[in-house]
Amino acid sequence: MPASSTLVSSALRWLLLTWLAVVITPAIGSDDQRFSPYHMENWPTRSFEGETDYQIIEEDGQAALQARANGQASALYLEREIDLDKTPYLKWCWQVDSLYPGLDETTKAGDDYPARVYVARKTGLLPWQIESVNYVWSSNQPAGSAWPNAFTDRAQLLALQSGEQKQSQWVAEVRNVQADYQRLFGERPASIDGVALMTDGDNAGGDASARYSTLVFSADSNPPDCPTL
Repeated sequence: MPASSTLVSSALRWLLLTWLAVVITPAIGSDDQRFSPYHMENWPTRSFEGETDYQIIEEDGQAALQARANGQASALYLEREIDLDKTPYLKWCWQVDSLYPGLDETTKAGDDYPARVYVARKTGLLPWQIESVNYVWSSNQPAGSAWPNAFTDRAQLLALQSGEQKQSQWVAEVRNVQADYQRLFGERPASIDGVALMTDGDNAGGDASARYSTLVFSADSNPPDCPTL
């Protein structure tokens, strides 16, 4: 290989490694854990009814994970222990383009959300011994309200946004996960064991479209910068 080609190849490799370090690795000296849209797109999938379409969209150097469900329901999830004593705040931005008018989300037939981000912790060795907090963009329940999932009270729903007031806008969220567990389950866990997101429409057979930005577990409560794409 000519010397010039070797230099070009080495330079490209260095740029790629530098880019990966920026995208994948948290800042040196920080306990923050960051999961970019590229990470989330490659998380394992759990299907409940068909496959929600998850794919990356990009514009002007920005990226987001776009989700489309047409009567389907599948989640992207990551099993990983997160130290909440060090990084209690979960931060992200999301955008919803469609809702489910008239749906009673407290029932099994209405358990559909255009966007949800949830965290889970194991409470025992058996598969069903899991408690999860589901942060949802509700179609009809008031923002700030909470209720048990219609299928299991081991999953608690918390509406961060509601209805069409902020529809089609990027909205930043910052949640103290320990405080939310305390409110919904009466305990303040030192850690959780996984994080997931889902856009679904299987129970009511509806269509939904949403976008998610980078998820960050952080030691600080500073709001994230939302994309503009």
